[in-house]
Formats: sequence, C-alpha cells, structure tokens
Amino acid sequence: MANSDILRLLYDYFPTAVNTGQCLVFISEDWKVELWEYRNTSFGLTKHTTPAIRVKIFKKTLNGDFVQGHYQDFQLDSLNELAQQIERYIQFAVGQNIRENV
Repeated sequence: MANSDILRLLYDYFPTAVNTGQCLVFISEDWKVELWEYRNTSFGLTKHTTPAIRVKIFKKTLNGDFVQGHYQDFQLDSLNELAQQIERYIQFAVGQNIRENV
C-alpha cells in the first residue's frame, strides 16, 4: 500500500470524516479526532519504516477550545483491520460510533 494512499483509503472507510489534505478529521460538539499518516523513524536504521496512522483525540473545554488528550499509533498491514481497530479505539475513547457521527 503506497504511503499517500492510506489516508485516502481510510477516508473511503469513514464517510463522516473531513479530508484536510494533511489529515482526516472527525468533529462533534464535544470531540475532535484527527488521523495523521505518521512515520516512526529510529536513529541508526537506514531502511524505511512502514507508515502508521496516528490517531489524536481532542476534548472540548468549557471555553470552547479543543485540547489534545492522548494519541495512539496504528501500524497494521491489512487496511480493513487497520480501519476496524482505529474505529474501535475511537469509539471506546469518545463513547460514540464515528461511522455515524463523532
């Protein structure tokens, strides 16, 4: 799977996402979730690493700002498994089904 295709393919899987050109964003009244392509690089390694998807979870504060709470990296070879695990993670983190709404 080509690096530039991962977010595009995930965009097809998550119909409620907004594609910013840099990341996929899900937003609701209380939450914002961002999916970024991420490359885990390690010093001393000359080979390229497989891209991962970093999922960032933001919670809306009382003054209306979104504050990042936590993030998780996902790196699975199967796009279907990758999308399912991301969906499951977000669903448990925000308590809502992102395929319908966040």
